[in-house]
Amino acid sequence: MPELVLWDIDHTLMATRGLGRELWAQAWAEVTGTTMREQASVTGSTERVILRETARLHGVPYSEELFNAFADALGAVHVRRAADLREQGHALPGAAAVLASLAEQDVPQSVVTGNVRAAAEVKLAVFGLDSYVSLDEGAYGEDGEGRPELLAKALARAGVTAGKAVFLGDTPADVEGGHAAGVRVVAVATGKTPAAELRAADADVVLDSLADTAQVLKAVLA
Repeated sequence: MPELVLWDIDHTLMATRGLGRELWAQAWAEVTGTTMREQASVTGSTERVILRETARLHGVPYSEELFNAFADALGAVHVRRAADLREQGHALPGAAAVLASLAEQDVPQSVVTGNVRAAAEVKLAVFGLDSYVSLDEGAYGEDGEGRPELLAKALARAGVTAGKAVFLGDTPADVEGGHAAGVRVVAVATGKTPAAELRAADADVVLDSLADTAQVLKAVLA
């Protein structure tokens, strides 16, 4: 039985169906005063890295002050547009059932995500997933640049060793980051990466989705 289950958010637990990019562009415009022409790749990345690379694409100087202002703006945009998220996005099939089943078995759960914390909180709340996870033991876009760093932060906050934790994500970066941090990784092919690529990345277990609760619990609790 793991002492901690850590979840990626986007495309693992939920999908925003394009609205995420729109909210990101809105925060960008508020902070930089310019229209976002192009966004750096977001798959498996963190907001800090995405902002730095997007700033480079636009010739905007990057700084910690820019990131802090952007993080505040992005969180505020998500709060203001929570109703739009609820209407346009959705929790992925089986996500709520798996979270609830783990909670019923008293398995501690949190999140490791590239989202800034305020945005993560809104996303989890609007889809009714927030009550199953302890947000204070998670790690967010403010906490570092890569998955290994974020996972290490979450483990430290929870007081759990890597060998007692499981991480669920949907990208090769999640798999590689999990292994670099020493945690077992269950990958789900619910994002842009097909199952074959997740297996090639050496995920410990690869699932097509979270829809089969018994199958997911077997993979997580093994």
